[in-house]
Amino acid sequence: MKHGGRLILTGWGYMQYVISAAAALKALDFNADVRGMSQRRLPEFLSGLAGERGVPKWGMISILGIGLTADPARLADALSKLKGKGVMVEWVSVIPLPESVAPALDGVLDVHVCEDSLLVATGEAFGVDVAQFAPLTQERGRVPADFRPYFKLVEAAGYAYRNYQDEKLFSTAVRYIARGILQAAWEPSVKGAVAHYERYGGRELVGKSQAIASLQARINSVAAHDHARVLILGESGTGKETVALQIHMKSPRREMPFVAFNCASVAKELLEDRFFGHEKGAFTNAIARTDGLFSMADGGTLFLDEIGEMPIEVQALLLRVLEGGRFTRVGGREELACDVRLVTATNRNLPALVRDGKFRADLYQRLNVVQLRTPSLREHKDDIPLIANAWWRRFHGGRVLNGGQIAALMDYDYPGNVRELVNILDRATALEENDFDSLMREHKEMNADLLPAKAEGAASGPGDAGAPDDLEAATRLHVRRVFEKCDRNLTRAAEALGVSRNTARKYL
Repeated sequence: MKHGGRLILTGWGYMQYVISAAAALKALDFNADVRGMSQRRLPEFLSGLAGERGVPKWGMISILGIGLTADPARLADALSKLKGKGVMVEWVSVIPLPESVAPALDGVLDVHVCEDSLLVATGEAFGVDVAQFAPLTQERGRVPADFRPYFKLVEAAGYAYRNYQDEKLFSTAVRYIARGILQAAWEPSVKGAVAHYERYGGRELVGKSQAIASLQARINSVAAHDHARVLILGESGTGKETVALQIHMKSPRREMPFVAFNCASVAKELLEDRFFGHEKGAFTNAIARTDGLFSMADGGTLFLDEIGEMPIEVQALLLRVLEGGRFTRVGGREELACDVRLVTATNRNLPALVRDGKFRADLYQRLNVVQLRTPSLREHKDDIPLIANAWWRRFHGGRVLNGGQIAALMDYDYPGNVRELVNILDRATALEENDFDSLMREHKEMNADLLPAKAEGAASGPGDAGAPDDLEAATRLHVRRVFEKCDRNLTRAAEALGVSRNTARKYL
């Protein structure tokens, strides 16, 4: 039976895996395919190969560092079938074969173990000197400056796979490292992928809970229908813009612009100009023609956050462009066509705003074609270790938090959701604080005044410290409490307080 070439499988996330795969690839004179693989997916992947008809694509498969305990029975069955088809499989590791799986894999798997490091084990298994790759095994700060961009490339490859199911970038990263191709010679598409990661990597939708899995499934489903409008609901800090970005990047529009805009960030008099742009001379200081958001996003996706804050006078303008796909610049006469997928988000109760006459019912129906909801962090606290470690690895050279630090982070409900969790990790980094028990105590004390001082209806005694005696301090405290009660929405807080947005912002 005539077989194809070689396949190298290695794990995601750690440079030791990638460097070892690069060393193996070079030892094979670059005549091999490379794929990233998780321990969980390995039995399923090998079973799929074993079940294929005809001559297998690869005659030799090298598994570098991936654990073998996910589904031992299925793994053993797949390896046995592959051996029957003449496919050899070897496992290179720094730990011995676990006793729980050793009997089942005996005779169907070649094992190479070296307890020094995976790179050294790879060198022994492939009979190659790996000294040139050794510098990359150090912490990023100690790696020669020319090689440091490889770390960012590997992180971007993991991000591309997790979020967009793109496996090609990982293989490219391994090949670049194997050949010593430095950043200046990277292909434009690779540089673009790294730039995308640098911009959006901190807003990744991380988690394995049922809540996140359900949200991901809905995103994957709606993304393919690139004209369907999407309304995203959820508390502040739950990642609504991240969801919008994923909808865009998983859609046929992924190569076109993604433009995000916060509807509460501009006065209502300026919104028409921001949406549609203006012609030269349309008003004072209009010294040149300017494109608006719909022109900037043409062919791609326009994300409008805090859509519930849009004044009702402006809503008619948005409705018109949604109905006809055409608009006119401020001061212009020509109607312009645009092809934009609109994704909107809010933490407001839009049906209630419709009932109160503050949001147009016809616009609500136009926006609410597909509705997604981002869960609060309280609803998927089991994901806190994954979210925290994903952030920590990115800014701490691949290191993760210890058990005590994770336990301290878990002991809190996060009213500010993922955004608040990230702020805490950012503070720990800035202060070089490793004692997370102390960190969380300080955080709770810092935010104590944002929560009600006592149960509603409880009487205040002479010594009550719930409200300051100073009028200015008491006013600030009250404004902060109303702000939190309104889900940190400035417009709603100002309405509840009976003051202007500027006044509320001053006290905040």
